[in-house]
Amino acid sequence: MSSKYPARVADLTGTDVVAALHRFGLARDRLRTALARRLRLSVADLDALEHLELDGPLSQRDLAERLHFTSGAITMLVDRLERAGLAVRQPHPTDRRICLIELAPQPSLPEVPELDSYHAAIRAAADALSPLARDHAHRYLTQAAQAAATATAQLRSTAGAPGRE
Repeated sequence: MSSKYPARVADLTGTDVVAALHRFGLARDRLRTALARRLRLSVADLDALEHLELDGPLSQRDLAERLHFTSGAITMLVDRLERAGLAVRQPHPTDRRICLIELAPQPSLPEVPELDSYHAAIRAAADALSPLARDHAHRYLTQAAQAAATATAQLRSTAGAPGRE
């Protein structure tokens, strides 16, 4: 894969940065697909596990909202994750009507050295940035995530609207 990196930093444009983020997104999508296949999971199962890993226990409703799943589909997904020993349902501490979904304490996943190498490489790349560059990267990625969340909400609110296909 060519880097498409300008010869001089001064030549780096906002478009170059957005293109690099897009290339990263596509490469990460391929990584997630390969990882899901290795683990014999669906990409949606992997997405659910990532949400639980990042944000901790979630209600089924919250997890369904994040994955854009119906209540029936999220029940089937959580059932699969429980059967695979990857997630557990726990009662909500204050609301008996709600179950929280959390990662299983001892998930039954095989070692994936390629994933460990990926995590080490991206951590090393982040650590190699100056504090100012880390701050800029963090702010940019946070803003990009917020823009994606906003666009997602807009798409969901107009789903099925005429002329929106």
